[in-house]
Amino acid sequence: MLQTITIYDQDGAEEGAAALHRITDIKEAVRSQNRVNIFVDQKFFCSLDISQVVGLSIKVGRQLDDTELSELKKASDFGKLYGRALEYVFSRPHSTKEIRDYLKRKTYSRKIRVKNRQTGEYQTKTKEGFDPSLVPLVLARLEQHGYLDDQKFANFWLENHHARKGSSLKKLRQELQQKGLSSDVIEQAFADSSRDELIELRKIIAKKAHRYSDQQKFIQYLLRQGFNYSDVMDELSSSSSTDE
Repeated sequence: MLQTITIYDQDGAEEGAAALHRITDIKEAVRSQNRVNIFVDQKFFCSLDISQVVGLSIKVGRQLDDTELSELKKASDFGKLYGRALEYVFSRPHSTKEIRDYLKRKTYSRKIRVKNRQTGEYQTKTKEGFDPSLVPLVLARLEQHGYLDDQKFANFWLENHHARKGSSLKKLRQELQQKGLSSDVIEQAFADSSRDELIELRKIIAKKAHRYSDQQKFIQYLLRQGFNYSDVMDELSSSSSTDE
């Protein structure tokens, strides 16, 4: 229930009014066991992580002014965006740039189709994105918990990406650059890596050679993959000798 507090000056005249809102209920969220729904003035207001409820001292009966209510909504959005970020982080290793770009995409508004429960018809609505000011806060929390580690990501990428089918070290370096990694991080990852250029080249030759009846086209393909011309010619020559 909305309450109004009236403040008077020394002469008894009304100076101003401040609106207070009351937390009237806290219920377990249906879609997430780790979140609860907060009701303010008998109406649903937002959802919070259980840890946020404890940390923010949220309880039924607590009164909040407009500023505190705004901060509560921001805390709710932070919890949601942080949860999205964790899902993205745990899906597979990512670079800091990839995570930052993912969070930025979550700040964009987009059109969604919503089914009307009464009519069964679909309607197009605009789903507002998260406040962009939350992105650096979420990144800071991820870093605090050790989820942002470009060196660890670079090492993982080199050891696992295209490991079976092969990839030139030049191409892998370009991919890491595109993912926003610094030169120092990339070079350290290569120093730690066990991948060998000739072994990578042999993998591709073994897998792709049967697709090319024209050797010149195959040579051009291998060069486009980032391999050195002399290495390509030596390996193809060696491969031809072995086949004979």
